Amino acid sequence: MVGIGPTLASIVAATAPGEGPGVQCTMLRAHVEDLLESVLTDRRLLAHPFYRRWEAGELAPGELAAYAGQYRHFETALPEVLEQVAAALPDGRARRLVEANLGDERGPVPHLALFDDFAAAVGSPSVTEPTSATRALVDCYRSSATRGPVPALAALAAYEVQSSGIARSKGDGLRTHYGIDPSGTRFWDVHAKVDRSHAEWTTQALADLARGDGAVSEPATAAAEAWWDFLSEREDAAAVRS
Repeated sequence: MVGIGPTLASIVAATAPGEGPGVQCTMLRAHVEDLLESVLTDRRLLAHPFYRRWEAGELAPGELAAYAGQYRHFETALPEVLEQVAAALPDGRARRLVEANLGDERGPVPHLALFDDFAAAVGSPSVTEPTSATRALVDCYRSSATRGPVPALAALAAYEVQSSGIARSKGDGLRTHYGIDPSGTRFWDVHAKVDRSHAEWTTQALADLARGDGAVSEPATAAAEAWWDFLSEREDAAAVRS
């Protein structure tokens, strides 16, 4: 069974006296969450037509397989991005929060292995060429990591704060409408739980580091738009086939 990682409270409790910004940080984290909410006002992914069709059981044969083949490129890149962010941070709470997220991705059962079970269940080939929107999405995250921890964390947060609800919706849809067994839904079921923690960790690390609204809103907006375009490309592909 895939376990749940440490809580935000446990990581905060492990912070050395004087290491973090204390009460001010808690207030700043709330401000970061408000900024992300503003960024996502018109970019909530569960409102996208592709996910609405997924929830309603309206995806045509082959759409889930094509989606899985493209999403796998992001899932492959995510641990690399987290590793780069962690390596760029000094020892302290922000680094421990990123490392906790990375630890979840890599084990005890790597999330990529869970994803491959989903991909196999929906008939996706193990290797697919990335499309233009997929390349843009992955490049958005990789380039944000090269710019520093704050842009990378802002890009990650734009997805993480939505991810738990998205994963729950996907898992429910797969069971209800597409006949996918528990091994095929496990990736999404795990993320429906652990991504609540990932969102807390990412926003807290961002609150510890960010200085200025633009440092959060600009890379978060770029990531939100890249995700929206990724799903829109799936919709466009479906329209061509119909």
